[in-house]
Amino acid sequence: MQDCTDRDIVTVTTTVGSLDDARRLAREIVERHLAACVQLDAIAASVYRWDGRLCEDPEVRLSIKTLAGRRAALQAYFAEAHPYELPQFICERQESSEQYAAWIEAEVGT
Repeated sequence: MQDCTDRDIVTVTTTVGSLDDARRLAREIVERHLAACVQLDAIAASVYRWDGRLCEDPEVRLSIKTLAGRRAALQAYFAEAHPYELPQFICERQESSEQYAAWIEAEVGT
């Protein structure tokens, strides 16, 4: 991420195939202080190509609010705990109020 410091707020998005998996990951991510908040959104269908075939499956999107400095630790956690062989890991820098940024920093720290 260009011009991003460890203290910048980022949102990481990923998807999983069930609400149970989403809740498990969300709780563990927050418990491990990898993020301050994880929001879950049901997706009616994701259409994608995998192993040469067209797939369409319901998924749950996780929007993970954290600091850029926790990105590597979050990726390492995905490698050990994410149920997908190739998990989506999309990271975007965010702007927020000073109060919200302070809360994220207090919850996550680096």
